[in-house]
Amino acid sequence: MGEKKLSVAIVGAGIGGLAVAATLRQVGIDVSVYEQAPAFARVGAGIQMMPNSMKVLRRIGVEEKLRGTSFMPYSHLNRDGYSGEVIRELPMPESLFGAPYLCMHRAELHKALAAVVPENIVHLNKKLVGLEQGAGRVTLAFADGTRAEADAVVGADGVHSVVRDIIIGPDAPLHKGRIAYRAIFSSALLNGLEIGASRTKWWGSDRHIVIYYTNAARTELYFVTSVPEPAEWVTRESWSAKGDVKELRKAYEDFHSDVRGVLNACPDCHKWAILEREPLGRWSDGRIVLLGDACHPMTPYMAQGGATAIEDAAILARCLEAVEGDDIEGAFRRYEEHRKPRTSRIQAISSANTWMKGGNEDTSWLYRYDAWNVPLTPTEPYVQAV
Repeated sequence: MGEKKLSVAIVGAGIGGLAVAATLRQVGIDVSVYEQAPAFARVGAGIQMMPNSMKVLRRIGVEEKLRGTSFMPYSHLNRDGYSGEVIRELPMPESLFGAPYLCMHRAELHKALAAVVPENIVHLNKKLVGLEQGAGRVTLAFADGTRAEADAVVGADGVHSVVRDIIIGPDAPLHKGRIAYRAIFSSALLNGLEIGASRTKWWGSDRHIVIYYTNAARTELYFVTSVPEPAEWVTRESWSAKGDVKELRKAYEDFHSDVRGVLNACPDCHKWAILEREPLGRWSDGRIVLLGDACHPMTPYMAQGGATAIEDAAILARCLEAVEGDDIEGAFRRYEEHRKPRTSRIQAISSANTWMKGGNEDTSWLYRYDAWNVPLTPTEPYVQAV
């Protein structure tokens, strides 16, 4: 990296922000992370870490901790929501795609990532209000009146990204008339009902529900749904809006008895609108670049939102390492050029909600991908979209 380390400020200390902090530190970059929340809290839901993202987590030292606490499903199991007939099952042994497939509470993944990032580089209560580029540096302005400087900035601040709004302009989310219910609760409430050793997706004619354990002991389970709902019901994309379990049960009253058993055991739930966004024309502006949900938010139907952000982190680190701190803007363009085709493909399939619904479509392109070793897009002349 030359005589002086490259300095990068990361906006957002979620999964993507902490992952890129860890990958950038691995290639010798000086990192500071700025998070608007006053503290980390155990909020959120279940999350699936697929082999493609686990390969990144392995390199940054997170895999073993997650293995010890997470549920390792036998397979992706897809069943007819009414009859229970198996539509497609994809066994997921570690040998198949080169890394394990794990299910966990999102907070456990966040805690594991935080453990590999020095506490003193994460600054809380830092709500970004402005960015200014000049003289090869970027200045960050925060709501508390403080400022910070870095050679470059990564916007990993999620679907409501302030960094994106500053460099690209605000965009309106699209509501396509679907909402999600979700809940995590003790499996003891199932009163002996077995949900199986797989992560199961139950497919209905116009809705689905995904059910899995979130810990190795199988004492906690999670479900998430997608249900049609009039466009009048819209919330800001939030993890905290309460749902009505009676409404939820009614939405699945004609589903298989195993699904009804899980929902009848559920004490309460959350509900939020599934909002989408059009793919961005560009992800960067000078020395500022976007990552994860800030640039390619997607529906949860392929369980790839967090995974693709983690992939981004490894590719971005590799692109910056390759230029040795000299051509930051070129590194950002190379990162974008490499990542856009893959994330756009995943966004489209996820939006259509067709992944493994039937047939025998190839899954290796998704799960065998190794962000640390895949060839990077060649550094060719590049014209940034406007």
